[in-house]
Amino acid sequence: MRTVLDFSPLHRSSIGFDRVLDLLEAAARTQTNDNWPPFDSVKLSEDKYRITMAVAGFSREDINLTVQANVLTVSGERKGEQEGEVLHRGIANRPFNRRFELAEHVQVTGARMENGLLVIDLKREIPEAYKLRRIEIGETLAAPSVAHIQNQAA
Repeated sequence: MRTVLDFSPLHRSSIGFDRVLDLLEAAARTQTNDNWPPFDSVKLSEDKYRITMAVAGFSREDINLTVQANVLTVSGERKGEQEGEVLHRGIANRPFNRRFELAEHVQVTGARMENGLLVIDLKREIPEAYKLRRIEIGETLAAPSVAHIQNQAA
């Protein structure tokens, strides 16, 4: 049984959270039965993340990584034909397309293949304008007195 969530009350009482609400709605609609290729996502530190995806049988040339509008897309399709007659296929080689929603300011810093695993490194790089900064408090200028104002008028 699938529960449909209604986010319309949140739309009425919030301003500027459209992206967050869209993500919640997309997550509610997403099919959860697509589990291939398997992957791990790991938080390495406060601002570093890693996605490790099992892509056995795929080469670098068979895999395409793109980032557009905070969506990382990993797709793969084997281009070469296998020699001989296949008696048993235990290694999946079907095309895949997996999407990852990235938070704002999260950038892909690198990708590499290691022993049949695609490793994608990510880092949150917050712009200086969004970082905490200390504001110095200056001295106030003395307000002119009533006598000083009267002397200037005369």
